[in-house]
Amino acid sequence: MTPQLLVTIGVFAPLIAALIAGLSGRRIGNLASQAITTGALFLSCAIAWTAFHGVIWGDWPAKFTVHLLPFINIGDFQSNWSIRIDTLSAVMLVVVTSVSSLVHLYSWGYMAEDPSKPRFFAYLSLFTFAMLALVTAADFMQLFFGWEGVGLASYLLIGFWFHKPTANAASIKAFVVNRVGDFGFALGIMTVFWMFGTIQFAEIFPRVTEFATTGWFFAGHWFHAVDLACALLFVGAMGKSAQFFLHTWLPDAMEGPTPVSALIHAATMVTAGVYMVCLLSPMFEYAPVTKQIVTLVGAITALFAATVGLAQNDIKRVIAYSTCSQLGYMFFAAGVGAYQAAMFHLFTHAFFKALLFLGAGSVIHGMHHEQDMRKMGGLWKYLPVTYAVMTIGTLAITGFGIPGTDIGLAGFFSKDTIIEAAYAAGEHNPVAFFAFLVSLSAAGLTAFYSWRLSFMTFHGKAKWAHDDHAHADHAHGADDHASPAQIETHSEPLPDDHHDAHGHHGAHRPHESPLVMLVPLALLAVGAVFAGYAFVEAFVGEDRNAFWRGAIFNAPANQVLEHAHHSPTWLHWAPLVVSAIGFAAAWFYYIANEGMGARIAAKKGPLWSFLYNKWYFDEIYEATFVRATRLLGDLFWKVGDQKIIDGLGPDGVSAVSYDVGRRAGLLQTGYVYHYAFVMLLGVLGLLTFAVFQWQA
Repeated sequence: MTPQLLVTIGVFAPLIAALIAGLSGRRIGNLASQAITTGALFLSCAIAWTAFHGVIWGDWPAKFTVHLLPFINIGDFQSNWSIRIDTLSAVMLVVVTSVSSLVHLYSWGYMAEDPSKPRFFAYLSLFTFAMLALVTAADFMQLFFGWEGVGLASYLLIGFWFHKPTANAASIKAFVVNRVGDFGFALGIMTVFWMFGTIQFAEIFPRVTEFATTGWFFAGHWFHAVDLACALLFVGAMGKSAQFFLHTWLPDAMEGPTPVSALIHAATMVTAGVYMVCLLSPMFEYAPVTKQIVTLVGAITALFAATVGLAQNDIKRVIAYSTCSQLGYMFFAAGVGAYQAAMFHLFTHAFFKALLFLGAGSVIHGMHHEQDMRKMGGLWKYLPVTYAVMTIGTLAITGFGIPGTDIGLAGFFSKDTIIEAAYAAGEHNPVAFFAFLVSLSAAGLTAFYSWRLSFMTFHGKAKWAHDDHAHADHAHGADDHASPAQIETHSEPLPDDHHDAHGHHGAHRPHESPLVMLVPLALLAVGAVFAGYAFVEAFVGEDRNAFWRGAIFNAPANQVLEHAHHSPTWLHWAPLVVSAIGFAAAWFYYIANEGMGARIAAKKGPLWSFLYNKWYFDEIYEATFVRATRLLGDLFWKVGDQKIIDGLGPDGVSAVSYDVGRRAGLLQTGYVYHYAFVMLLGVLGLLTFAVFQWQA
């Protein structure tokens, strides 16, 4: 079988499975729908790893494109449905299919009691196909198709439990916020077409230097066209990857089932923006202003999300803000020119973040649909496997490792490379130096909130409660996925040592998840441990040029990774030191002095309130954009439409006609003498007119 045919099967297998499960799920049943979609994903995963090996180390071409059929052909605007394979797309194929296949398998256990399994698995497979179409796009049009496809699929998955008002609101919020970013993305594509006269990557990238000085004066300023195009495209990345200002949808997206959080908001959809920036490195290398913007936005996002994660109590929302923060790392890495480091962290992050999300789902499953960490504690003895793998995930995200050696988990290799790259770029770039300072600060904050999650969930006093209602629900097989309405949402802070009136010695204690959920966790844990060590040399080491084979472009002046490899010794130890400080602080607050965090929260001080309310972004947006939009809508509706258009148009004509008809109807009395009198007046009028005419 040729490589071209093989990758075509790998890309379209999830789409075929989604169509079968979505259109025939009720006919073929739950088991068949699950088997078809999961089997298709494991097939795609096997093909992805084959392509990954074949392109980089095997006998496959270093890069090739499979042209399938015409897509949109209008004048010079030519777009064909194609599959582009190179090292960059091969890496993304591995990430997307590996995580998606394990999420499909995990969902067999997590969604066991849900009556809509065919629909759920169809949505998962549809999302995966859209993501595969995105990462294999050979032009901007197919990239935009996949971009919008994952947006649609995420809307369907976030609002999967549509009976929950909060899930509906979250799905709409994600859709609307992403449309804001996508508007900029579409303008960026238009700018690219205006500049190059084509949207084909293969035709654009070699010609970027020709347009490096192209631009125009506007409002007394010179705007470079490449900078403008990249800036607009980055706006789309900000929305899709939940960067500062357009981040508000990501935490609310946790309303979807936990497997959705792991698939969409940890490893695939939210990394699409990072992938896009790295794919367009030939353009971004000639857009210095936009690179500064990318660096600044990424750094601010990394710091912002890390601070907010300190005060959240929903186990999934803590991990969601962690995702937001790690995406910030990836973006400022790309902004300083270390695109390979950004992709390396994207690769390793997929394993340990999916592991943390699915581990959180295992905790929720074992806690009978409880998500509030303030109602957990002491779970390590009841969920030993979940505890072990989540500890591995925590060590990976905090970058645990010994500098100067090959001992370390995945995050140690990838995140430390980004920190070193930011330091190297910061010697001559103040924005990059700011990103470096943020990267160290965020590393300490990451360690604090990650270990806080572990300590509150698995250690300390058991704060989980079992009242009669919980017993009855669990006895009938209720779970967080059995009835969406049963899932509790906690908006008011509770003390960390909150005890239920019934105590914690109920008949139904927390339980470990089934094997079908634990196997994906174990496999992801292997990736979280070894992915960094196994691929560090290939992604960012001395062999990186042989690995990437031109899939990522660095201008001759961009030597940031080379300089990063010669960082001072103290810099190698700095991330470990700040992470150790974060761990010690979390241990002090939540183990050595258990309840101290609750007492701080109970005081509701200004700093705690600021972080707990997520820097008040939702409130600010509600007071400005939402209310202003509503007022503008009311103005157009009640004044413009109802009073002006309808009032002067159909409603006005109707009212005048009615009034004229009503008044004319008063003349129709039905009395003969009234009509005779009117006739007499008419005759007199005619005679008068005739007399005047005769005299004239």
